[in-house]
Amino acid sequence: MNTIILSEVAVRVAVDGSPAPKTLLQDVSLDLTEQRIAVIGANGSGKSTLLRLLNGLVAPSEGTVSVNGADSLRDVRQVRSQVGFVFTDPLSQLVMPTGREDVELSLRRSIKNSKERTARAEAVLERFGLLDLADQSIYELSGGERQLLALAAVLAVNPGVLVLDEPSTLLDLRNRELLRRTLAGLEQQIIMSTHDLDLALEADRALVVDCGRIVFDGGTADAVEHYRALCAAEPAQGKVEAT
Repeated sequence: MNTIILSEVAVRVAVDGSPAPKTLLQDVSLDLTEQRIAVIGANGSGKSTLLRLLNGLVAPSEGTVSVNGADSLRDVRQVRSQVGFVFTDPLSQLVMPTGREDVELSLRRSIKNSKERTARAEAVLERFGLLDLADQSIYELSGGERQLLALAAVLAVNPGVLVLDEPSTLLDLRNRELLRRTLAGLEQQIIMSTHDLDLALEADRALVVDCGRIVFDGGTADAVEHYRALCAAEPAQGKVEAT
């Protein structure tokens, strides 16, 4: 079981032309151990910032983040070896011309022998039903195929934790269902932000993020109800700015 701990975390960034930093997250203390955790909230609430803390893409301004005892600042390489990250738009992380090359690139650090690396890449692509598409340009693939390819490239190195930032946002219904079935079959701990509330309901635990704070942490049905009520309410005054 993986243990991800955030202790009294805040994230602040400098803003051009402003003497005061902008607060993206504050007062975040979490112990993330469940197998499936959903993160929900409005655009600009701080969801992406929260997820990027988990593998060192964002550094805490205050507090600490650790993954199985490894600190996200001091042990960033160790943290990233344990936590794979899938972005909303797969084209932001697919950097090679074809799927085969992209998966092999992911494996370059862990498998030095080129023949072994090619064989492992083919096994990964076959697992996700992508082997027949392995040598096509990534620009010829559908949105769902690209998302599966990005997922395959991340999972090729077998991280214990998979973090996904709104992975279904750019997908149609067919491809969202394909993604949902694929994620359901994975053994990794999954922490995922999503606007798909049906997908969120399938998690073991849900966090609701609003204006840079965790405003609900608990069962998924209650979290979705809390989020719906939050969206229906009048905007509160004086909340923390977030993105």
